[in-house]
Amino acid sequence: MTRLSKRELMIAAAGLCGAAIFDASNSGALESEIQLDLSSPLSGWEPVSGRWDVEEVLGASKGKALVQRATGNDFNVIVAPGGPYADVDVAVRFKPISGQEDASAGIVFRFSDGRYYVIRANALEDNFNLYYYDRGRRQISSSRVKAPALGRWHKLRIVAEGDRLKGWLNDELLIDHRDSRYSTGQIGLWTKADSITAFDDLIVKPISGR
Repeated sequence: MTRLSKRELMIAAAGLCGAAIFDASNSGALESEIQLDLSSPLSGWEPVSGRWDVEEVLGASKGKALVQRATGNDFNVIVAPGGPYADVDVAVRFKPISGQEDASAGIVFRFSDGRYYVIRANALEDNFNLYYYDRGRRQISSSRVKAPALGRWHKLRIVAEGDRLKGWLNDELLIDHRDSRYSTGQIGLWTKADSITAFDDLIVKPISGR
């Protein structure tokens, strides 16, 4: 039997979840960037709550994006294939389409056994918040912002290294907080209440070398 190299195994695993692997290091050490395609059927994804579908969305990079349309849940979560990840850098574009109670978008990280962190922006509120969830949502950090406009594309990013959690909205670092509650888990996407939100260009970069 032919044995695959570590790099070949990672490329094969990425292919199973619709991802792409890039060797970005000049020294030969493997660095990975996983691009999850939100414009095609979501093989391997796990909807926890909500109604998640791929739809045509104006401004999506490939013409289609992942849209959450349920309006009767407290929170809507879908978990991406791959992981678990301990230290990770995650970014996604989002477009808040509508919502009267809420018009939010979030990145879930370190999801395990229903528990997770989430960093979220809300087009109806002037704050950018970091929470943990364990059978209930609890805020652990917040920053004042200008609410991201409805109907426009914006960018969320979270970097989790050990207990240090950093969050960006539209490329501005707004949260830098330490919390050791959860150490590893999967990545996902999140909305609240009646938010109808589109997501595009999800990139996951595992951080190694710690």
